[in-house]
Amino acid sequence: MLPLRLENATVEIAGRRILDRVTLTFATGSRSIIIGPNGAGKSTLLRLCNGLLRPTSGSVEWSAPAGDHSRQAMVFQRPVMLRRSAIDNVVFALAAAGVPRHARETRARAALERAGVRELATRPARTLSGGEQQRLALARAWALDPLVLFLDEPTANLDPGASAEVERLIGAIGAGGTKIVMTTHNLGQAKRLGDDICFLHQGRLVERADAAAFFRAPRSDEARSFIRGELPWN
Repeated sequence: MLPLRLENATVEIAGRRILDRVTLTFATGSRSIIIGPNGAGKSTLLRLCNGLLRPTSGSVEWSAPAGDHSRQAMVFQRPVMLRRSAIDNVVFALAAAGVPRHARETRARAALERAGVRELATRPARTLSGGEQQRLALARAWALDPLVLFLDEPTANLDPGASAEVERLIGAIGAGGTKIVMTTHNLGQAKRLGDDICFLHQGRLVERADAAAFFRAPRSDEARSFIRGELPWN
C-alpha cells in the first residue's frame, strides 16, 4: 500500500532552509520514529509527508491504491476538538472522509471502544482532560482506518499515566496494520515504540537505522552527541 517516498525534499520558509534535501522512504510494517534536537525539522518533515506543506524543491510521492491519498490521518501534540460531544467528533471525521451516514455511528462507537474511551462518548470533547482528548484524537484517526498515521509528539503535554495509555493505543493501531510515523523528544519512548529511527539535525537526515542498532551504536557524531545529551532537545 505504501511506500511514501521523499526525494531531495527541501523546505524553505522566509529565506530559511528548514529541511535540506531529505531523501527517505516509509514502507509498511514498521513504526518509524523521527528524533532530533531543537530546530532539526521534525515537525516540518511530518507536515510535508502529510501534505500540509509542499516542498520548495524535490518531491513527495505516496504510492496509494489507485492514487488514493485520503487514507492518512494526523494527530497533533495539542489535538483540535470540535464544540460537540466526543462521539460527534468522530462522526464528523467519518462524514468528512465520505463514510456513508448509516455506518458512521457504529464505526465511531467501535473506535471509542478500542481506544478505551467509550464512557466519554456523550461528554463535550473540549471539557475532557489532556490525556482523554489525545485518546479521543487517536480514536478519531483510528476510525478512518488509515494506511498511515502521522503523530507529532503526541505525549509531550501529558503526565506519565496518560502517556502510557497513549503509547498503548499507538501500539495497538500499529499492530492493526497502520503505518506509524511519529516524532518524539523522548528517547525512552523512541526505544519502546520505534522499529526504525530517523535522526534529523539542522534539517538534514543524518542517520536512519533499526532502533536497536541506532541506540546501541549510532554511526554519526551528531547522533552520538544527541544521545549523550550534548545537543539541545525539542
